[in-house]
Amino acid sequence: MKHSVRTLAVFSLPIIFTLCACAPSHETDARLAKKVPVSHIDSSLPEALKNGWPTSTWWHDYHDPQLNALIERALRDAPDMAVAQQRIKLAEAQAKQAEANGGPQVNFSADLERQKMSAEGLMGPFAFDDPAAGTTGPWYTNGTFGLTAGWNVDLWGKDAAQVSARIGKVKADIAEMAQTRQLLASSVARLYWQWQTESAIRQQLEQIQKEQNLIVSVDKKLYQAGITDSVEGVENDINVGKTGQQLADIDGNLKEIEARLMALTNAQSTSLQLKTVALPTVAAQLPAQLGFELLARRPDLQEARWLVESTLSDIDAAKAAFYPDINIMAFLQQDALHLSDLFRHSAQQMGVTAGLTLPIFDSGRLNANLDIASAENNYSIARYNKAVVDAVNQVAKCASQMETLTAKKQQQTNVQRDAGRVAALAQARLKVGIISNAQYSHAKLPALHEQINALKLQGEWLDASIQLTSALGGGYQAL
Repeated sequence: MKHSVRTLAVFSLPIIFTLCACAPSHETDARLAKKVPVSHIDSSLPEALKNGWPTSTWWHDYHDPQLNALIERALRDAPDMAVAQQRIKLAEAQAKQAEANGGPQVNFSADLERQKMSAEGLMGPFAFDDPAAGTTGPWYTNGTFGLTAGWNVDLWGKDAAQVSARIGKVKADIAEMAQTRQLLASSVARLYWQWQTESAIRQQLEQIQKEQNLIVSVDKKLYQAGITDSVEGVENDINVGKTGQQLADIDGNLKEIEARLMALTNAQSTSLQLKTVALPTVAAQLPAQLGFELLARRPDLQEARWLVESTLSDIDAAKAAFYPDINIMAFLQQDALHLSDLFRHSAQQMGVTAGLTLPIFDSGRLNANLDIASAENNYSIARYNKAVVDAVNQVAKCASQMETLTAKKQQQTNVQRDAGRVAALAQARLKVGIISNAQYSHAKLPALHEQINALKLQGEWLDASIQLTSALGGGYQAL
């Protein structure tokens, strides 16, 4: 019995020494906790906006082929999309490399060496030509060929953790590409409808300028006839000049928007040749409630979540590095000092080696790697928490903005109706000869200005609805 205990103790000593001799690891900083404020923050939306989630091709709801073509070109040709796609390919290749590193390897090798032996060295006897002693020196042609195999036994899961970290990075990059796609589509749509809004306002300004020119021409005739003084005519000239300035500003805005659209769609060499269309009234689709669904619908939140998962795997790999590595190697070769003997059965050599690498003292390298992995994990969690809070605030802000603009549009409709009544009354008086054409033009100007205000509100509402669609993920579905 004592002999058995002594034998067991002897065989256990290497294992105990292996486990005890590992480089000591210290405690890292406390890990940050994930915040999930979406389920706690009041994100109620206006009743009029509670329709449902946007689809992945939400811009098709505008039924505008011109807009569809611009967005499709941007998603196909934009440099940002190409960068995102290449980033995914790089992450996938790195994940494959990490997975391959943990598997067995088999290699074939062959060597041919012509060597003259030194009579004064360790191989001195082979420097002489003495067939009786088995030497035929001093020149030898040494040949070796055969197979070698190796396998790093992943007992502690370090290689598996590294693979998981790379896979998490791949998924994060895929979510990032979805975010890039969403931002591109929303940017193109916003610029497109800004261009259409400016074009519609320009048409109204041209109509205002036409009426103002009519008033100016009548004022000149009245002044030349001595019926009016010059003061009234100067004021009308100033109004015409201000309208001209507004038209110049509009033209500048249109050119700037076109340049930005060309950059987003990678169409610098060709003109967009946009055609004016009426502003739509499509509402953004919104959910009835905002809960955990928002976390799965926003690609930026999914990207942040996968980065957290990736850094957790990095921590596991850094911890596993404190434990010993076990490598198994084997070889099967032919080796001979003379090529004529290389293929003889007696030239065959083979062997198996089991290796153990044990970290004992590394000047703090392993602990530093663990600290880095833990810090990166806390950093990714902090970014995730911030992204969640920002997402909820962004949705609430956009929804509130749309609610405000909806109320303003209703007020503007009432103002437009009243201004239209004044213009209609003036038209009726013109028909019976009570007022002149100039007076009728004066009466029409307020209604035209109110139409411009209505167009501006409609453009702002469209812009806010696109921002809200983007804030809700733009139809993205989590992996």
